[in-house]
Amino acid sequence: MGMGPSSPQPWQHHRFCCALLVLVLFVFLWGTSQANEELAALPPRGWNSYDSFSWTVDEISYLQNAQILAEKLLPHGYQYAVIDFLWYRKYVDGAHTDSYGFDNIDEWGRPFPDLQRFPSSRVDRGFSQIASKVHAMGLKFGIHLMKGISVQAVNANTPILDIKTGKPYIEDGRQWTARDIGLTDRTCAWMPHGFMSVNTDTGAGRAFSRSIYRQYADWGVDFVKVDCIFGTDYSPEEIITISELLQEIDRPIILSLSPGTEVTPALAENISDHVNMYRITGDDWDNWNDVSSHFSVSSSFAAAKKIGATGLRGRSWPDLDMLPFGWLTDPSVNQGPHRKCNLTLDEQKTQIALWSMAKSPLMYGGDLRHLDDITLSIITNPILLKINHYSKNNMEFHYLYSERTSKKEHSVHFKSPYHVDLTKNDGMFVGLTACNDDTASGWYMFSQDGKPNHICRNYEIQNDKSISFCLGKAKPLLASGIITMDNMEHQLKFCLSVGNTSDTCLDASAGQRRTASEIRFPMFSACRWHAKQMWELNANGNLVSSYSGLCATVKSRNEGPNEACAWVATGSKGEIYLAFFNLDSTSRKMAARMSDLGLVLRRALLRKHLCSCTEVWSGKNFSLTKDEISAVVNPHASMVFEIIC
Repeated sequence: MGMGPSSPQPWQHHRFCCALLVLVLFVFLWGTSQANEELAALPPRGWNSYDSFSWTVDEISYLQNAQILAEKLLPHGYQYAVIDFLWYRKYVDGAHTDSYGFDNIDEWGRPFPDLQRFPSSRVDRGFSQIASKVHAMGLKFGIHLMKGISVQAVNANTPILDIKTGKPYIEDGRQWTARDIGLTDRTCAWMPHGFMSVNTDTGAGRAFSRSIYRQYADWGVDFVKVDCIFGTDYSPEEIITISELLQEIDRPIILSLSPGTEVTPALAENISDHVNMYRITGDDWDNWNDVSSHFSVSSSFAAAKKIGATGLRGRSWPDLDMLPFGWLTDPSVNQGPHRKCNLTLDEQKTQIALWSMAKSPLMYGGDLRHLDDITLSIITNPILLKINHYSKNNMEFHYLYSERTSKKEHSVHFKSPYHVDLTKNDGMFVGLTACNDDTASGWYMFSQDGKPNHICRNYEIQNDKSISFCLGKAKPLLASGIITMDNMEHQLKFCLSVGNTSDTCLDASAGQRRTASEIRFPMFSACRWHAKQMWELNANGNLVSSYSGLCATVKSRNEGPNEACAWVATGSKGEIYLAFFNLDSTSRKMAARMSDLGLVLRRALLRKHLCSCTEVWSGKNFSLTKDEISAVVNPHASMVFEIIC
């Protein structure tokens, strides 16, 4: 006689319930750990498509690079694979960095990927398919974003999605649209046909931003790089709003800001708490002037204790931009990788040595499909990567003795931190900094022929007389059809010109992206009613930009780059790291005393004869019996010493 299915025994029910409870507990704890994970506990590393593809990267090329990233660089901590800007722009004739009408936007005014370049996005008009593949490689997925809302969406007057209802956003009894939140006088200075700021003071503005970032989280995004929102394009309200919205999301997402032309510590003071990494220079490309321009600004951020300071859900890191090594393209072109890096091997080593000593995020920019062994060895040097992640007390070392090997010439004085160069006037520059910076006050109205037609600031005393820097005060005519600020704002604000004409006016932000070393004067364009040309003189003697809220300052244009400098740091096991940087065009003998190192690091180095000193690039051992480390450093080269006592 056959037997039917037996009834479950009580012990089986108990085992099943226990297993289910364990599974639920695991899922809960995993989700809690994800939400509580300290973001950017170490400077992030990864690969970004911009230096090799500009905006033209496609799905195949991106995934090929991601696969190599996973195989060759992930073991060294490079984990973020980032698609840079304009992934939503159609790659067709007429499309370029600031073209209009080529972007894919959905019914809610949000960008979605170009379906020709990213065919898997046809599934959901998003990046979820690509993100899944990247995650399966063990990597994290990142995308570039522009600030605010697209000009296309505003002109189309798209409705705003309320993610709580899935319907158009309604407040005060009416439906809000893109035109209600787009700030038309605050379009991106270098992409005016692309994007503009959003009014985050309104519920509708926050609802739009919330719908965007929640969508990115749904796609599986782990990293967002937000552009045209920092530096001379400073928009603190939008930065803080994005940070707050990301904190509403369970998924941990790194927040990166770009570019930072060029940011001061005072400017970053109110922002670093809200982000994980923020650019402090313009775009870094493969030329020596760009590389050398990073030394002073990185030193100022180290001195201000901003390296690894508190950030969004974790830490924040001053970002010196990508490593433009290997196979590259050119800035903002419609072309992929087609040329080799212009930096010499010494210059590339100098760049990654500074990036590591300053604990900058390391984002490789070259096409990984052409990654050669020499470049791989430079960006994976184990000592430099250890310094980049685990060192402390990172700072410029000012007790450096340096002279040219062909001509004795000491270099013991160093350039002070600098601001953003905007224009030239008799050897002086206008710069921008935070309004609480001591250098931002002292502006006044100067009357000529009974008219208050100049804005001036005294900058030095010569022969008991004050020397002033002045710009003409002008009022631009309002063209028909131009959306303006209200009348009260119009009365208080003005443009600035070199003379008394209103033909060309001073811009507070460049009309095109500038590299880290490009001289930023003159930055004048035809006068028009745009926030980047509008200024206001307040009662504190600050000349305030309407575009960024930053304040103008004045400095001499005679400041030049240092010919030599040094950095120092300590390791997690007591190591001392010393880096020599020769910025000169000829070889220099450079030296540092062990006693000075002990003074700076507040350590007694009494038994120097028991210490070992190894130069990282060459592997050569150096003797410390003479109480100093001394070496001849080639032009544009670096030497990094690891001292173990």
